[in-house]
Amino acid sequence: MKPVEIPEPKLSRLLFADTRLSWMWLIVRLYIGWQWVEAGWEKLTNPAWTGSAAGTAIKGFLAGALQKASGAHPDVSGWYAAFIQGAAIPHPVLFSYLVSYGEFAVGIALILGVFTGIAAFFGTFMNLNYLFAGTVSTNPVMFLLQLFLILAWRTAGWIGLDRYVLPALGTPWEAGDLFTRER
Repeated sequence: MKPVEIPEPKLSRLLFADTRLSWMWLIVRLYIGWQWVEAGWEKLTNPAWTGSAAGTAIKGFLAGALQKASGAHPDVSGWYAAFIQGAAIPHPVLFSYLVSYGEFAVGIALILGVFTGIAAFFGTFMNLNYLFAGTVSTNPVMFLLQLFLILAWRTAGWIGLDRYVLPALGTPWEAGDLFTRER
């Protein structure tokens, strides 16, 4: 059976593959990136997250999430509460550092426009974890904007380092210039 290739709609191609709209993705990247840098920097400079008392702040956050896992209409699902109890609470220092450095790294990558799709994916993953823990805040907006950045990964970093890094490194399905040059 011959494979069928369905062409991409013009609007989708314009939004997610046309470099003329890369300025729009730059604005989204800078906004989301700054949100992550601010959140990460706040944690990196707070001893309750990454200092002498590392793990203290996340323990309080996780305890609050567990309180939202009971009642008739819980904000936190039972499976996520089990994850919190079984994985996160026993290792608060590890998770504290992962969250702090993860937020900061995602923010820097988005601001610089390097590995934009990957950074947006990990930002989305963090936002989902906050949402699963019953914290709304800016998480739904950031989640949605990062989903669009993931879809626009080819052009979202065009005004940034991806314009140079991606052609050099390539993608998993096609090697870049660094790997295809004759030596």
